[in-house]
Order: sequence, then C-alpha cells, then structure tokens
Amino acid sequence: MVEHFKELKAFIDSSAAEMVELEKLLTSHQALAPENGGQGESEKCAALVKWLKKKGLTSIEEYDAPDCRVRSGIRPNIIVTIPGISDEYSIWFMTHLDVVPAGKRSQWATDPWSVVEKDGKLYGRGVEDNQQGLVSAVFAVLAFLENGITPAHTVKLLFMADEEVGSIYGMKFMLKTQRKLFRSNDIILIPDGGDSKGETIEVAEKNVLWLRIHVEGKQAHGSRPDQGINACLAAADLELRLHALEKVFNRQDKLFADGSSTFSPTMHFSNVESINIIPGEDVFCMDCRILPCYTLKEVLREVRSTCDGIEKKYGVKIDYMISQAEESPATPVDSPVVQHLMAAIQEAHGLTARTIGIGGGTVAADLRKLGYNAAVWSTLDDCAHQVNEYSVIANITADALTMAVMIDQ
Repeated sequence: MVEHFKELKAFIDSSAAEMVELEKLLTSHQALAPENGGQGESEKCAALVKWLKKKGLTSIEEYDAPDCRVRSGIRPNIIVTIPGISDEYSIWFMTHLDVVPAGKRSQWATDPWSVVEKDGKLYGRGVEDNQQGLVSAVFAVLAFLENGITPAHTVKLLFMADEEVGSIYGMKFMLKTQRKLFRSNDIILIPDGGDSKGETIEVAEKNVLWLRIHVEGKQAHGSRPDQGINACLAAADLELRLHALEKVFNRQDKLFADGSSTFSPTMHFSNVESINIIPGEDVFCMDCRILPCYTLKEVLREVRSTCDGIEKKYGVKIDYMISQAEESPATPVDSPVVQHLMAAIQEAHGLTARTIGIGGGTVAADLRKLGYNAAVWSTLDDCAHQVNEYSVIANITADALTMAVMIDQ
C-alpha cells in the first residue's frame, strides 16, 4: 500500500459534494470554440482559476494563444504546479476546458448548461467530456494539499483550450511555443477516454486521414449524358474504390477493438440544382482511420493511384485537399506512465487494467509524435457529445483516488 493511502482516500471520499459544485461551476460557463459559435474558454478559465486560488492552488501560469475571433482575443491554457520533493520528472494530468455544442435542446431532459444531479449522476454538457477528468485531477492534488503532504515528485495540471476542434490553440500551441515545459521522462496521463470499469488504458491511436475530394467533369442536359462527363458517376465509382482500400491495407491488430483500417466515405456537397442536369463537378469527403503499421505516405500513394485510374476511365479531373493528417507511434506498454497507472488502478480498486488502441483521436497523438509517452484513461460511460451527457459521481471520486495513488507511488 502507498504511504498515505488512508488519508488521501478519506479526503477524496468526503469531497464528493465539492466535486459536484465544481462541475456545476464549470458547466455554467459555455466554453465553445468560435467554430461552434462560441467565445472560447476565457470566462470558464477565469472562474476555474478563481476557484483554485481559493483552495490554495496558487502556482498558476497562463499561456495565451492569440485568437482574434473571440472577444478576449486569446485562448487560455493553464498550468497549475504542485512542487514535489524531487523535480527529476513531473507527473502531468492534462484535461481540456472546451466543450462541444449542446445540440437540439428539445432532446435534452434538462438544461444542458445547468447541472442536474439525479440518481448518482450529473447531467449537463461537458460534465464527462472533459470536466470529469479535470475535477478528478484537481481533487487528487487537493488531497495532498489538505493533508499537508508533499508529493514525491512535482505534479502539474494542464487545462487546455481548443481540444474539440483540433487543438491549434491548445496542445499544438503549447508544444510549439512552450516545449521546454515538457521532458521526455515526464509521466503524462490524459483522463479523456476509457470504459465504465476503468480497466482500459489507451496507448495507441489509428492514423487519421481526412480527405475532401473534388471530381471535375462536364455539365450537360440530363437527356444528353453523351454530351457531358458525369462527375457524380465518377465520384461514386471513386468512393467505392477508395473504400475498397480496406482490402489493400488489410493487416489486423488486436490492440484495437475493430482491429482493422477503415476508409469511409462521409460528407457530400451539393452539386447541381435540378434532377435533369448531368453534374459537371462533385465533391465528397473520406474519413480514413489507419492502423499505425502503415504510414500516411504509403496510403496517399494508393489514393493518388486510385484517383488516376478513375480519371483515365471517365475523362474527369480529380484533386483532393487533406483536411487532417495525423500519425503517431504507440506508447510502449512497459513505459513508466503505463506501469504507474496499472499499479495505481490495482492499488486503489483491485482491478487489473489492460492496454488498448482506439480509432478516435486525442491530444496524446501530438505528444507521442514528439517522443513523449502519454496514456489516456478514465472511468466513464462514454456519453461524450451526446444529448443528456452525464458523469457518474462515483467515477469522479474513483478516478481522483487513482490519480492520488499515482502521485504517491
């Protein structure tokens, strides 16, 4: 058992009501990106900083990413430092301040911007994604502060902007402008994904490739397709052929739930305004999630070759824009962050955790690309981005205890 387990657990168990109050405070400030019609995270960040200072967490630094689209002119990123006996490495808990829009209010049983507590759950936008991890991390360090315990190693809390729409003003900004703050031997936990038992640790993500593909043909009257070049027909054939690349990049990886690479046609753009027009152009998008054993370079080579074949077959011209391209290595399962987290989960809850990969994307990918080993973990029901989003109060306290044990190892 870790040295201060009883004191840490007693504080966390007695703090559930305060955790709920912090969730309520955070949800009441709508931290929406300008892409989603919001004004960013400044108001929510200010409320959080004020709350933290009242609790005695005063070593707070703000790193502002300029953004002229919001009234404040900045997107704030906050680091709270809790000095340890040793500063050989730091233990990081990284969460994000921004949330996604509520969606259709008529589908919510409660006001999404005012937390409602019912049957051991908190309902509201952002309560799970990512305020649950944020609150757990805050109370994990408060357990040390309130008990007068100095952590063995320095602990840092990073509250980021902009995670929901690309992290340009959040993690990517921090890694570009403040990279000196991060060390290769730091232990980095991102409590922003997991399962309802808290047994899975995400150590790998599929490579992400988003394509917007433009097919240009020749418009004609619907009664004379022979006088045109049907871009819609060529695009449909191309979609099927790109989807069929799943058979080319066909390796399996048991680390991932589905175990395979996927090439999915998704969004379509409007082409013509009448049924009796042969489209002269067609635009569609692909969401490709590719196992880490393949590089995006080799995937794009196959994409181009496939496009060339369609151009030759139909006489169209095809170009594409890469909307997103992310690839990152996996965090080794024997890395300190994974081993510390597994031990903490076992110590705190008697559970044996396992490592997994996911098809979605987190800020862990940005860290891993630069050589920082990061793990993603939480105990949650995974209702992020849904209407009637909720967080289980017992999960908030359970994760706070796991994080506290990680610190105390």
